[in-house]
Amino acid sequence: MAGLEFAWIVCAHVKSNAIVLTSAAHSIGIGAGQMSRVDAAKVAIMKATAATAESVAASDAFFPFRDGLDILADAGVRAVIQPGGSVRDAEVIAAANERGLSMVFTGERHFRH
Repeated sequence: MAGLEFAWIVCAHVKSNAIVLTSAAHSIGIGAGQMSRVDAAKVAIMKATAATAESVAASDAFFPFRDGLDILADAGVRAVIQPGGSVRDAEVIAAANERGLSMVFTGERHFRH
């Protein structure tokens, strides 16, 4: 949970669309200012300065589809914090359950342009 809280705080200061990967106290990778959440996830993984296995992720806005979540799970992310609020939240929750990811919904967006 400490890693998710840290990721959420960092994510608040990143240009949207933003995906932030962290450990409990260190940023690992940041995907910022992308046209899609999927691209932001790919950039965060590509820019990672440490192994992404067992990391956690924050998203500044909801996942509109499961594809961004699947990319994070494939990289070894174990938990995600996000605002929720998509009409497809049920699909994203099902994907998280299927992939063994913990997910926290904040109800608050950090979306910045």
